[in-house]
Amino acid sequence: MGDRADRAMPISRRTLLRTMGAGAAAAIAAPSFAQGSLGAAQAGLVESSGTIKPAGPIRLHKNEAAYGPSHRAIAAMQEAARNGSSRYPDVESEALRTKIASLHGVTTDSVVLGCGSSEILRMAVDAFVGSRRTLISAWPTFELVGRRAQRGGAEVVAVPLTRNYAHDLDAMLARSDAGTGLVYICNPNNPTGTLTRRPELEAFLRRLPVTTYVLIDEAYHHYVGESADYASFIDRPFDNPRLIVTRSFSNACGLAGARVGYGVAAPETARLLAQAGLPEDVNVLAAAGAIAALDDADHVRLNVQRNGDDRQEFFNQANARMLRTIDSQTNFVMLNIGQPAVDIVEHFRTRGVLVSGPFPAFDTHIRVSLGTAAQMREFWRTWDLLPVHHMHT
Repeated sequence: MGDRADRAMPISRRTLLRTMGAGAAAAIAAPSFAQGSLGAAQAGLVESSGTIKPAGPIRLHKNEAAYGPSHRAIAAMQEAARNGSSRYPDVESEALRTKIASLHGVTTDSVVLGCGSSEILRMAVDAFVGSRRTLISAWPTFELVGRRAQRGGAEVVAVPLTRNYAHDLDAMLARSDAGTGLVYICNPNNPTGTLTRRPELEAFLRRLPVTTYVLIDEAYHHYVGESADYASFIDRPFDNPRLIVTRSFSNACGLAGARVGYGVAAPETARLLAQAGLPEDVNVLAAAGAIAALDDADHVRLNVQRNGDDRQEFFNQANARMLRTIDSQTNFVMLNIGQPAVDIVEHFRTRGVLVSGPFPAFDTHIRVSLGTAAQMREFWRTWDLLPVHHMHT
């Protein structure tokens, strides 16, 4: 699964996708070329649902959900906008906290809400690192935690990933001491999309100094396929009072724009964490949408299923072009382009497609968030505009 190296690409080249015209639909009927040379990225895309997406760049650079929130979540937010916008979110946030606690079989004083799970990460740094203690994290990983710690004057120890793109837990343990305030583990990891095995994480947690807090970021939890190597630390708890686990509504629930996330920890740890937060942790609309999202498990399952299909299709298209990828367990893929990533990112940007890169130690990789079928057709059409030497790395 996620601990394999770059995927081997043994299959033969497939027929490449046809060039999409402006306003192209889902390749069902011949498109109209009345808009001339404008590509689908600039002219807007018609999705399989028939909905015309607004003009503008195709956003494949921030790991956003391709298919958005459920109708129930949208309706709940609309209702909250009509009837709750004039009130502070005390009732709504407590209802969300109660809902999350019930879902995970914990008490409400174990649940901390935030403006996205990123806010929980910021709170953890402020609460347990500050300016006097050390943060340990992987390299590369989600950068918000390290940046926050550095801005606060703390020392940040960045430990390179293993050759299989897992957290190097032995090296992280070797750098841990009584001055280590927090260890940050993003699993699956961003930007690589790879897993660190649960048994190794448990052994690591047992050996850490008793004064060290650990935050396991499970933002991409829902996308992980069935594996003996993975189990959520919320769904299968581990007895460590200094362990914090975070989740986000941004991905499988499709609520990135609502900015809502949460952390689960032992009550005393949750209390210390919450002290670093805002007085009103989530807004009324976000709380209403998140509650409805938790009630619509079928929509989450559908989004996860679609993502799995889209991820496999991305691998297929990369195979056809003899490109290498890092095996991902998320809604994004790291693509080894064999060229400076900065040049390829610019090639896509100037053609209305946004991708991410370069990343530390991955200067020949770009990270591509999985979009809708129409968006991914445009991604590959834009890739195929590159000179031939870019297509055989």
